[in-house]
Amino acid sequence: MSLLPRTAEEFSSAEYWERFFKKRGEKSFEWYGDYNQLCGVLHKYIRAQHKVLVVGCGNSELSEQLYDVGYKHLTNIDISETVVTHMNQRNAERRPGLTFQQVDATQTPYEDASYQAALDKGTLDAMASEEEGALARNMLTEVGRVLSVGGRYVCVTLAQESVIKLAVEHFVQLGWAVRLHCLQGESGKEEESFALPVFVLVCTKFRQPMPMPILEMCLGEDGAPTRLTQVAELLSAVREHQAYSVLKKRLRTGTDASSNLSLTLCHTKTGLPRYTLTVQDCPPAAKVPRSNQFAIFIVPQGSETAWLYSSSEGRRQLAASANFRRLVIVAMHRNQEYADMQAVQSELSPMVMDLAPPGMPANQQVPFLSVGGDLGWREEVSRGVSELSGEYCVENVKGEDGELYRRLVFLSNANLVQSESRLVPSNTASSHKKKNKKKAKPTAAPVTSSTSLSVDSGFLCCAHHEVMVAGLAMLGVGMPQNKGVPVSVLLVGLGGGGLPQFLRDFVPDVTVEVVELDPVVMDVAKQWFEFRPDDRLTVTLGDGLERICALEKEGGRLFDAIMFDVDNKDSTVGMSCPPAAFVESSILQKVSSLLTSRGVFILNLVCRDSALRKSVSERVSAVFPTILSRKIEGEVNEVLLCCRGEKNKTPTDADRILSSTKQSAKSLQSALCSNRTGTNSSPHIDIAELLKDLKVE
Repeated sequence: MSLLPRTAEEFSSAEYWERFFKKRGEKSFEWYGDYNQLCGVLHKYIRAQHKVLVVGCGNSELSEQLYDVGYKHLTNIDISETVVTHMNQRNAERRPGLTFQQVDATQTPYEDASYQAALDKGTLDAMASEEEGALARNMLTEVGRVLSVGGRYVCVTLAQESVIKLAVEHFVQLGWAVRLHCLQGESGKEEESFALPVFVLVCTKFRQPMPMPILEMCLGEDGAPTRLTQVAELLSAVREHQAYSVLKKRLRTGTDASSNLSLTLCHTKTGLPRYTLTVQDCPPAAKVPRSNQFAIFIVPQGSETAWLYSSSEGRRQLAASANFRRLVIVAMHRNQEYADMQAVQSELSPMVMDLAPPGMPANQQVPFLSVGGDLGWREEVSRGVSELSGEYCVENVKGEDGELYRRLVFLSNANLVQSESRLVPSNTASSHKKKNKKKAKPTAAPVTSSTSLSVDSGFLCCAHHEVMVAGLAMLGVGMPQNKGVPVSVLLVGLGGGGLPQFLRDFVPDVTVEVVELDPVVMDVAKQWFEFRPDDRLTVTLGDGLERICALEKEGGRLFDAIMFDVDNKDSTVGMSCPPAAFVESSILQKVSSLLTSRGVFILNLVCRDSALRKSVSERVSAVFPTILSRKIEGEVNEVLLCCRGEKNKTPTDADRILSSTKQSAKSLQSALCSNRTGTNSSPHIDIAELLKDLKVE
């Protein structure tokens, strides 16, 4: 396995191939296949009556085997006198008509257009590294000269990128048709067989050069050709096939519970992604029944973003629950149609067996697993492009609880739901009860038309939004002494508008200012998520940091709660919410100065880097002496509730605040339920439950 690339990109590395051929030496050419492996594609393009020039024949048995099945017009050439002498002696008696000649393939003595085919097994690969490719180009030019119109150059190659690029570009410039077959056949025992596929390059000479390049890729000897438009596309397809072969080799020779190997299967005609397959193995110590070797799990449409399917931890939990030695988790893509579960199984069955664990019996039955036995349901209702965040789509999906939801997803990170709201039949929002965690048996499609659905503003889909609302209990909202006291909130980050709309509809005497950077997000929120700004719910379009700096500079305006719920577009950082600039000490000081004396800073923090999380916590603590935190179950999110106060506050002070939230939770719950303004919905939230797991930082 030391010879195999770590990534598909390494197939483009000259250093990799130099190391490959150096380590393998003469043995490297054993992997180009013998007659039995190549005969299907060779007979397809070379007829027995053709005059064939075999370029760089070496001591391969291929010419002898072709001669034995009726190819009597073979001219074998090689630059090595030793090889030619040996091969002539070896065939003098058994194959008197098979001749071998010492000829330089770059300067042959043969007449123009004197052959119908030229056969090359590994010669191009060997010559391409010499003289910066000049030797190989000279050989290809000579091949083109001796071939007649309609003649074919048939080259068996490992498709090193620099080699295949050289040959394809050469013949494309001459106006020839280029077709590449990827031969995926297996040979020998799994532990001994070579992982890289063999390719057969077929270049056909035309009388008149083609005005547009003809580039085609075929899988196997009889696969239907896929037409490509550029050489770069062909090279990319080669890398993908090479990487897939390496992946199959790794999966066939071992299991690894810590690995998360995945691949995407694309639609044959459109080339669009259709399925993403992720392989999850059980740990070696797991007690798995002998019959439970391999299974396929179909993720319902719309559920692929759920923690159980989108995170490595969730997939390990799913695999442990299924209790198979290897589980392949299949997610279906947007903009693709799927008839039913049976059709999906039929489509995947030929492919998934390539991913079976080592040692699985050939006749082993492979079950397809799913939730509720159906494919789920998804309906795209809008698609557009934001200059700031890229392409997005708004879709209705059916949850595993049987309810319908509307989601905003930015396709640059398609596994992350940006915003989500529950849908209900119009004018019936108040009839729905609180969240039901139990899964209901889903139906194939919603009974109610999506055009007659409304957003339930009283239902917060995101658990961290619920905790952020519950944090208002620290203000004493709903307490008798605070009746009629206004509550002002500054929220950075709009999303679909679910959180600010909930605050507007249910928190008594509240005014909310939302700061949103992306105007497209606000348009989507208003059009598809029933976000309704008014005099108590306003939106400021602009940068959240700039707005905070401006408010602090202007002075005269304070907020009872400042909330940060803004994601980080830089996926290379270990903190995806908020961007690092939002928790710099200078900004935190400004936030503190904008809070009233009772004010609270509420931060949605998503940080996978423990060292970075510690640094953020220290900076926040330096400004806000009392911090209560609440982790979100099954997610990386946690919500920090940060209080202003004296620098010398003790843990006893924090404990006192924590104990007082029990009574204030009841008051806030009562206030929310009795303050429906401008909505038929009821708040589906349990403040006491949300605050019971608070801990002091």
